[in-house]
Amino acid sequence: MHQPPLSQHRHISFTAHYTGYMWYDMGISHPAFATKKGKWLTTLLHPLELWSERFIGGSIRRTLTQRHILIDQALLKLIESQPEIQVIEIAAGLSPRGWSFRRKFSELRYIEVDLPDMAKAKQDALGKAGQADAEVMAVDLFTPEINQLFEKLDRNKPVVVISEGLVNYFSKTMLAQLWGTLADHGKTFPKFYYLTDLCPEPVNHRFAQVVWKSSQLLRFLSRSAFSFHFTSPQEVKDFFKDCGYDKVYIGQPSQPDKTEVTEHLGDFVWFVQAMIDKSNT
Repeated sequence: MHQPPLSQHRHISFTAHYTGYMWYDMGISHPAFATKKGKWLTTLLHPLELWSERFIGGSIRRTLTQRHILIDQALLKLIESQPEIQVIEIAAGLSPRGWSFRRKFSELRYIEVDLPDMAKAKQDALGKAGQADAEVMAVDLFTPEINQLFEKLDRNKPVVVISEGLVNYFSKTMLAQLWGTLADHGKTFPKFYYLTDLCPEPVNHRFAQVVWKSSQLLRFLSRSAFSFHFTSPQEVKDFFKDCGYDKVYIGQPSQPDKTEVTEHLGDFVWFVQAMIDKSNT
């Protein structure tokens, strides 16, 4: 049997084991998503996490919690206001989000996407978690395979695409390609949303250099282009609009209220909701 070429982005998947176990350790996931590799990585990094919380005021665990909650809250609002919405989570890894939302909303169309090895691991884990019929697709987002994500969807219903913990692994050129392709497909639906997190440059933090050095280690381990691309919310908005989106909202965990702010507040992670609405055209 002919084997498809290995994706150059396959090494990023190792982080899925770590985050998958962290979500399980937080009590928001199923044991099926907690792997031995994830447990090993969590144990290995635990001392660093404690040091980071104490001296930097943040940690991977806290960042994971913040981004996961912000995306979940936004997705829940979309589903409650538009029950017919169709969901695609790209680079889903061992995230419990699809499993959790399918339990809450039994009629929800929720498709999880990742590279072949991780997609198979996710399908197997979902089977153990009682969702053997869940939709999982093996797709390399930087090939024409990405078109498959939208082929079986209802063109008369809105769509939301989700990514978590993905953006910083790619260069801005690659992000423009990915977000632009998603926008091109999104314009064929009544409404299209993209929910994601991203890590801005740590310019407003006294330990910025420590964070930078840590990011270089992650870049090496994941064999990726991991980097920080944005220093202000407006930069993010402009980039998304250049990719074809109509409206862009940026949320920061330390915002005092729901009012959007324009400056970098020093958070390690931001939430983004970008939208395309055909009714405005």
